[in-house]
Amino acid sequence: MIRTPLRPLARILSAREKGENPDAIERENLRLRHEAMRDRMRHRAEGRLFVLALCFVCAYSVIGVRMGLLAAGEPSEVQVASTGSEIVAQRANIVDRNGRILATNLSTHSLYAQTRDLVDPERAAHELSLIFPDLDEAELLKDFTGSRKFLWIKKKLSPEQMQLVHDIGEPGLLFGPREMRLYPNGQLAAHILGGASFGREGVHSAEVIGTAGVEKQFDAWLRDPANKGAPLQLSIDLTVQATSREILEAGMKLMNAKGASSVLMDVHTGEILSMISLPDFDPNDRPTPLVKGDPGDSPLFNRAVQGVYELGSVFKIFTAAQAMELGLVNPETIIDANAPMRWGKFNIKEFRNKNYGKLSVTDVIVNSSNVGTAKMALAIGAERQQAFLDKLGFLKATDLEMVEAPTGKPLLPPRWTEISTITVSYGHGISSSPVHLAAGYASLLNGGTKVTPTLLRRPNPQPGERVVSERVSEEARKMLRAVVSRGTASFGDVPGYAVGGKTGTADKPKPNGGYYSDKVIATFATVFPAHDPKYVLIVTLDEPVETSGSTPRRTAGWTSVPVAAEIIERTAPLLGLRPAPEPEAEVAVVRTSN
Repeated sequence: MIRTPLRPLARILSAREKGENPDAIERENLRLRHEAMRDRMRHRAEGRLFVLALCFVCAYSVIGVRMGLLAAGEPSEVQVASTGSEIVAQRANIVDRNGRILATNLSTHSLYAQTRDLVDPERAAHELSLIFPDLDEAELLKDFTGSRKFLWIKKKLSPEQMQLVHDIGEPGLLFGPREMRLYPNGQLAAHILGGASFGREGVHSAEVIGTAGVEKQFDAWLRDPANKGAPLQLSIDLTVQATSREILEAGMKLMNAKGASSVLMDVHTGEILSMISLPDFDPNDRPTPLVKGDPGDSPLFNRAVQGVYELGSVFKIFTAAQAMELGLVNPETIIDANAPMRWGKFNIKEFRNKNYGKLSVTDVIVNSSNVGTAKMALAIGAERQQAFLDKLGFLKATDLEMVEAPTGKPLLPPRWTEISTITVSYGHGISSSPVHLAAGYASLLNGGTKVTPTLLRRPNPQPGERVVSERVSEEARKMLRAVVSRGTASFGDVPGYAVGGKTGTADKPKPNGGYYSDKVIATFATVFPAHDPKYVLIVTLDEPVETSGSTPRRTAGWTSVPVAAEIIERTAPLLGLRPAPEPEAEVAVVRTSN
C-alpha cells in the first residue's frame, strides 16, 4: 500500500511561494486519511455483522427443525452419557411356564447420611431408631458424630418408611433411587429362585446380582441388555408348585418330620413342574447361612438337589429292570428269596425278619424283598450294575440349571465289591438326591429313553439314548402298579389315575458311623398314569413318625405314600389329566379241543 505523506514537499514549496499556510495542507491530508480509515472500518464492521446475522439465522433454523422433528416423533427416555463405568441395575423378569411372574423388579429408595450436613444428630439417631427398630440408637449417634462423612443407613425403603424419614426434616438424611428384586409369591419356589442382592453400589444406582438358585446361575443372562428385557421362562407351574407345597407342608407336620422334599417331573421332557424343599425361606428376606451345626438343618439347604440320601427300596425296580433287559429273568421268573441270606460275614435280612420263600420277580418288587433283589444283583454283576446306574445318571451330579446342583454329587462305595453290589441293589451303600431319583424313574418308565432334568421350559425336547427296551419299561410299570394295588404302597392308590410306585425306607446314618434305629428317610417314587406315563413324583420325608396307632410307624407306606397320593389327587387335574378307568389287563384266549 502506498502511503501519502501528510506534508508533501512540492505542495509545501508551492504554498510558500503563493503566501499560503503550509499547515492547512497537513490538516487536509490528515482529514482525508481519517475518512479513508473510517470507510474501511465501516465496511469491515458491516461484513462482520452480516456474517454474525447469518450464523444466528442458521443456528435458529437448525434448532427450529430439530424441535419440529422432536414434536413429530415418538417420545423416548433421555439417555445420559457418562465417562465412568455404568452400573446396570435393570434385570429381566423370571416367569413360570405359563408366563406368570416369579421374580421382578421394584423401584424403591435407599437411605444414606451426609454427616457434615446433620443439624441435630441426636434427634436424627433417635427418630431413625423408632422408624427402624433393628437400628441401634447409640451406634447411629456414634457414627453421626464420628469422623465418617458418608454413611449407608438402609439399602431398601418402603414408601411408608421413606415418608417417615422425610418427616424428620433433617437435611443430612438423603435418599438414593434403587431398583430391588421382588418375589411376589414369597416362599413359593424359594430354593429354585435362590435370591438376589446388591453388587456395585452408588448413590444414584446399584446393580442387582443373583446370590443362589437360578438367579445366580443365569445372572449374566438376566442382566444382558442384548436380551431386550425378555423374561427367563422356567418349567415350573406356579399353581402346581403352590398346591404341592401346601400339601407337603401339611404332610410334614402331620407325620412329625423335620424336613421334606418333593419333585414332580415330566417323564418325556425332564421338565420339573414342581420342586419343593422344606423348611424353606422368603427370598425377599433371605436368611444368613449357618456357621455351625448340620448344614442340612438350614432353611437355605435344598433337600431336593443338595440332599443326598440312602433312598432304600426305591432302587429295587432298577435291579429288576436291568435283569430283564439282560434276559436273566422275566416278570414270572421264580427267585429263591429264603431269608436270611448269608454272604461272607454278612446276613441279608428282610424287613421285620420276614421270610418270603420263593417269589416271582414281580412279587419280589411287590413284597420289597431284599434277598430276592440281591440274588438278581449278583447275577447282573458289579461292573454291569455300575454301567447301568451310570447310564441313569446316578454316578455324578445332575446338570440341573442351579449353582447348587454340583454339590449334590452322589456318594458311592469306595470299592464296588460283591457286598456293595448287593446293598446298592436295594438302595443302601449309595446316596443320591431326589432329583437323581426322579430322572432315573422317568428314564426307565417313559419307554426307556434317557431324560435330563431341567428347570427351563422345553417345548421341543430331544430324545435321549435308550436305557432299556420299551418292553422292559412297560413290565417295570406293571410291577410298580402292582406295588400300589396289592403291595406296600396301597395307600398311594388314587382312583382314576392308575398310580404305580415303589416305597423306600432307609435308616439314617450317624455322623460317626452306624445307623440310627429310630430315624429314617422315607421315600415314595411314583409314576402316573402307570399304563400311559406322563409324570413322576418323588416325595421324601426326613425322620417321619406316624403316631395314629398304638405304636409309632416310620415306614414310607405309612408316611410318604399318603402325602404323595394327596399331591397326585390335587395336582393331576391342574396338569390337565382327567380321571379315567384303568385299561383292563389283556387276557390270552387259548383254544382247546374237547
